[in-house]
Amino acid sequence: MAVAFTKEESFETASETLLPDRVISPHPNLVTEAGLKALELQLQQAREAYEAASAIEDVNERRRQAAAPLRDARYLLARVRTAQLVPDPVSTDTVAFGSTVTFSRDDGRVQTYRIVGEDEADPKTGSISFVSPVARLLIGKAVGDAVEVGGQELEITAIS
Repeated sequence: MAVAFTKEESFETASETLLPDRVISPHPNLVTEAGLKALELQLQQAREAYEAASAIEDVNERRRQAAAPLRDARYLLARVRTAQLVPDPVSTDTVAFGSTVTFSRDDGRVQTYRIVGEDEADPKTGSISFVSPVARLLIGKAVGDAVEVGGQELEITAIS
């Protein structure tokens, strides 16, 4: 009865269009210049996807196609509005937000990561969030310093 006067086929169809908001981190929204540009680009893409979905004639399909871009646009708008642009570090004496740090592990592996904002972090491409456990331990340290993570020692070999 509740869906009798709508074009929805069922409650399930209607509920498919109600996506929960993406969780916003409680941490400060620190970003690099590249990170801010990436957020702005993603926001533009979400808006364009929403506009394209809004042109679909079938109301059920329009709602399904618009749900994700609308949710993403809300999230990205909030992240762009709260972004705190952090300039690149002026010194390579110690690890800081925006630094690229190379460290060696006890098992002989050498890894290099750039410390960036949460939304731009991608360990697969060489960046980690400033709130990650490893980054938190490395920030403020210098070349030659060692930290322990998960029972393994990491020694900083380079900062750039």
